[in-house]
Amino acid sequence: MKYRQLTKEQLENLHEEFARFLASQKIDVTEWNQLKKEKPQVADDELNVFSDIVWDDVLTKTQYLEHFSKKSINLFQCDETKIHRLVVTIDKEINLLEKEGFEWLFKNPKDTTIDYFKASKEYSSERNSEIFDLIEKGSNISKGELYAYFTQLIS
Repeated sequence: MKYRQLTKEQLENLHEEFARFLASQKIDVTEWNQLKKEKPQVADDELNVFSDIVWDDVLTKTQYLEHFSKKSINLFQCDETKIHRLVVTIDKEINLLEKEGFEWLFKNPKDTTIDYFKASKEYSSERNSEIFDLIEKGSNISKGELYAYFTQLIS
């Protein structure tokens, strides 16, 4: 398995796609239920294959990630060959995870207690695997608005 199996909730949200996947494997509902009972490892293998297909599709389309903590925001732009990182760090008694702290940042983006760091690197392994690793570590896929805002701000 390349990534990890989708959660039960994720699979429930993709039940139609999973049904089509099973149909493409020539497995109908009756056979699926029988597989789950009699050959749980084979059923698990099918879930793993489906999960990898879904993850590959999602990760290939991912262009931006965000990761928030109390004192910093890590923003990533994921292009084909490089990942670009912009870090916003606050050295002040505010919490960026709370609405007030986040609003303070936008009202005071040039405050001396804010540091900006920007860097780029080529992927050290396969692109989608690196993006998946960032997601597993707490990053969320985004549309890139914050990345664009802070990039323009520090340029």
